[in-house]
Amino acid sequence: MNNLFSIYTIHFFALVLVQVLIFNNINFLGYINPYPYILFVALFPVKNNRLALIFISFLLGLSIDLFLDTGGIHAAASVTIAYLRPIFLKFAFGTIYEHQTVKFNSVDFGSKLVYFTLLAAVHHLVLFSLELFNISKIILILQKALFSSIFTILISISITIVFSRKTR
Repeated sequence: MNNLFSIYTIHFFALVLVQVLIFNNINFLGYINPYPYILFVALFPVKNNRLALIFISFLLGLSIDLFLDTGGIHAAASVTIAYLRPIFLKFAFGTIYEHQTVKFNSVDFGSKLVYFTLLAAVHHLVLFSLELFNISKIILILQKALFSSIFTILISISITIVFSRKTR
């Protein structure tokens, strides 16, 4: 348990640092801002306490907000995807999730892609809706959410492929 706690603490701080130092400085065409810090929420163990995940997600989003001075929008988006995560897991993985046996290194690529797509899309819709907070800018919100989601999904899949342990 202690080892698992230290591993996820390292993941937490590493994703915050990478987000703040590298990915916050990326802004393609004014629409594409990658947010791979959502990998922490996505890859958090399924069997762990849901309330703990929501609290840790709040701390993750709050950490990003403190560095970006964004007033809590990352915390709100992170808590939203942490709260909706069981629905996304059940939709993407089906019976594997119901039996609490989801291992992200051993699931097929299609299920993993669906899962990351749902998480990124909802996170980005909430994030950019709160950032712009104007219904007359719905097209801009959807553009930013779509393009940033695509880029975030590509980066997240790439990171999971590079850092996955080979089980063979």
